[in-house]
Amino acid sequence: MAPPSALNIATQSVNRLVREESYYHKEQTSQEARIKKLQDEIAANSPELDSNAPYVLKQEQTALEETKAVFGPLINRIAGAVQKLEEQIAISESEGSASEEDLKKAKEALENGKKLTGSV
Repeated sequence: MAPPSALNIATQSVNRLVREESYYHKEQTSQEARIKKLQDEIAANSPELDSNAPYVLKQEQTALEETKAVFGPLINRIAGAVQKLEEQIAISESEGSASEEDLKKAKEALENGKKLTGSV
């Protein structure tokens, strides 16, 4: 089995980073829902709360802030991976070294990456 080409590696890198970004958005949504629920329970003075609910709320808010802090560097990494993928697509097209299927996958990954970086 031949090792993956530079185009395949760049494509997989962009796809992985796009999935990672999606995961962090889901995580953020989940954390915000947990915080809202906990805040509502604290405000309603729910009998189900234990004595450390304010501490748990603070921990959840800290985790949410850490999740939000990931997006800036992650978008920068995606932009770098998109740039490398663009270069690999250009090289592969000029050399004719990649299959049509690999180029199609690479262009789809490039489009997805550009959507996230806002450079469409």
